[in-house]
Amino acid sequence: MTKTAWVFPGQGSQKVGMIADLLEAEAAQARLAEAEAILGWSVVDVTQGEESQLSQTLYTQPCLYTVETILVDALLENGQQPALMAGHSLGEYVALYGAKVFDFATGLKLVKQRAELMSQATGGTMMAMIGFDREQLNQVIEQTPDVVLANDNSDGQAVISGTPEAVEAVAEAVKTKRAIPLTVSGAFHSPMMADAAKAFDAVLADVAFQDAQVPVLSNVDPTPETGAAALKTRLSQQITGSVRWREIMAQIEAQGVEKVIEVGPGNVLTGLFKRSHKAIARANVASFAACAG
Repeated sequence: MTKTAWVFPGQGSQKVGMIADLLEAEAAQARLAEAEAILGWSVVDVTQGEESQLSQTLYTQPCLYTVETILVDALLENGQQPALMAGHSLGEYVALYGAKVFDFATGLKLVKQRAELMSQATGGTMMAMIGFDREQLNQVIEQTPDVVLANDNSDGQAVISGTPEAVEAVAEAVKTKRAIPLTVSGAFHSPMMADAAKAFDAVLADVAFQDAQVPVLSNVDPTPETGAAALKTRLSQQITGSVRWREIMAQIEAQGVEKVIEVGPGNVLTGLFKRSHKAIARANVASFAACAG
């Protein structure tokens, strides 16, 4: 049997219509109704509405979590089972759900709180860097106060996060093929999110985690883990910690994974694997029809 890892995309992969064919199944309808009761608004309406609303952190994160967990359930019901799971930023919550660390409602309540806290962040910004000298980037970041490497996505793609002045200074000092400002409310995955992280920790403290049934590779620690306490600690560090996706991909290959399945809209994560780990087969699951494949 092919050794498979499931990976889950985060904010930035959302798109209008990503609900796809999920409305056709009774199980999905029940899950969407449960989500609406928790959120106070409709995931269906938002994902089929205006892009300007869906792209707001407050709505993006709960919508992605809901859609991706519905796809996870469908994959499991079709008898599929991964050897490892990992999620990019928000996607880590879906990985923990898929590994049975917490149930859907618990995860969505956490995501709702996370989204609310992160959407309130101000004063910071983020920028994607594509095609750069890693040694130079690391050196400039180290020498520039108030900016960090927020998303280490691959050898040639990263996101920096910090004050607008610091982010701009790094972008000007480092030679890149492209530097793309991101439309975000704050400096996510940086020390500037400390207040949000502290408030979220108070919420997280009251939530019971179970040991994972499938090892999860976390954003802040890209090693397989099943222990409830360790996974909870890792999650508590995620809002201010860097997303170490480059290392997660390397660890997935080191674990002997032969195929990666990106569960959710888009192909950002499989695209990163295609460029960095070509020997690993790739597939994308964004609809019920794909879950049966």
